[in-house]
Amino acid sequence: MLGSARLVGGARHTEIPHIEGGPGTLVLMNHQSLMDIPLVVRALSPAYPRIVTRVRYAHGKPLISHMIRLYQYPTVDPGATGRAGLEELREQTASSHVPVVIFPEGTRTRDGSIGKFRRMGLRAILGGRSWNVWLVAVDGWWQSARLNDFIDNVSKVQGRMRAIGPFTSPAPGESVGAFIAEMERRMADLFAEVSGANAIAAGGEARILPSGREAD
Repeated sequence: MLGSARLVGGARHTEIPHIEGGPGTLVLMNHQSLMDIPLVVRALSPAYPRIVTRVRYAHGKPLISHMIRLYQYPTVDPGATGRAGLEELREQTASSHVPVVIFPEGTRTRDGSIGKFRRMGLRAILGGRSWNVWLVAVDGWWQSARLNDFIDNVSKVQGRMRAIGPFTSPAPGESVGAFIAEMERRMADLFAEVSGANAIAAGGEARILPSGREAD
């Protein structure tokens, strides 16, 4: 998908960061567009992650619904997930043998800005085990959020992406409120750095390469 966006659509993107991901790796990423999943998948290696996804995407969505079933993505229903659902989310993610990704805002913002964390699902995940937490901020894709927008605007994309971490989460049974607040603050600061960049990179355009590294 990233190769098609570059070769066919003309999108440009800075170097995609590398995150060493295995059991116990948790990625918190802001949510801007359809391309968030390919971007975070490219960043993580060697394992393909499990991504916490809205339950309404599990059926009737071409490609996405198939991916949810194939890769056993944990699903949540924001605003309607009860205690049993949160416990299931905690167990599914704690026992995962691959990295887990969550978009803690829960949804995209209309202007690409970063929203407040929705904490219930994140609290459940953090309560299941001790995690190595990475923060990932992406910008430049929000005007291509939906499929029609993507087709119209992909040639204008000047994407940027950065990651920081890992941060060790509290042990199971310990309070996670202060940790979540710190992650939210750090995520806002990281996004401000990414979105404040005036150009793809100093010295010229960047383009997505098959290796995920930035072009000279």
